[in-house]
Amino acid sequence: MDINNNKELINKELIGKEFKCLDHGFVRLVDYMGDDAAIVQAARVSYGKGTKSVSEDTTLIRYLMRNQHTSPFEMVELKFHIRLPIFVARQWIRHRTANVNEYSGRYSEMSDEFYLPEISQIRSQSLVNKQARSEMEIGTETSQNIISSMENSQKESYNEYQDYLENGLAREVARINLPVSNYTEWYWKIDLHNLFRFLKLRMDHHAQYEIQVYANTIADILKDILPISYQAFSDYIQNSVTFSHSELSLLKTKFANLEFDEVELKNSGLSKSEIVEFKNKIELLK
Repeated sequence: MDINNNKELINKELIGKEFKCLDHGFVRLVDYMGDDAAIVQAARVSYGKGTKSVSEDTTLIRYLMRNQHTSPFEMVELKFHIRLPIFVARQWIRHRTANVNEYSGRYSEMSDEFYLPEISQIRSQSLVNKQARSEMEIGTETSQNIISSMENSQKESYNEYQDYLENGLAREVARINLPVSNYTEWYWKIDLHNLFRFLKLRMDHHAQYEIQVYANTIADILKDILPISYQAFSDYIQNSVTFSHSELSLLKTKFANLEFDEVELKNSGLSKSEIVEFKNKIELLK
């Protein structure tokens, strides 16, 4: 894809479109500034577009990502309108590198919509990860009873909230007893570098399922807007691993005689510069 000529297509197909998340949530791209070409331009501190070929632009973006030269990626910003359960928002807001404006429960009435998990997400507590559910589902009948109980509690809580309002109680006080399953929404603006950091954490299988749904949706949008940058992120960040000094020491004992012939390297799909870097890494294991 020509990285200089796809904004019109994106404006038509992506901006303003609601991508459904969970039962009542969504992600909507409101606007964005910059694309793959903007990253290249910032990296070269150049004027105008088209000074290099797409293949050279791709090589540059991948080099920047691989070597953690992050400032050119900060030249791209994206603004989203997101509807999400409050408990997901509380996790999300921990990423303090964005601009956020949230729906106000002091100024307006809270929504009457609440998140109810699917039966497949009603699981027991993990014995390994103290903050997560396990892979073990609870029986279908028990799961249905739990979901029904949650729904009844949500309805009762919201009915009480409405009663408080009808009796003249201030909105900022009336909302206090509403559960964190209540939906809120916000506008969320972030630069691409920090968005990739968000995705690295929240697309990971250790992240809570509900926030993974939103992260994966945003990732799908990025693939269309910034295909080269997203592929570089996928290759060098999302699907890569790092080793500590102690781990490298262990690897050295196993791979002291590790060798790759030139044919293997040529057919690996690595660029010439990546092959040089790979050889240098292998030397560290010897």
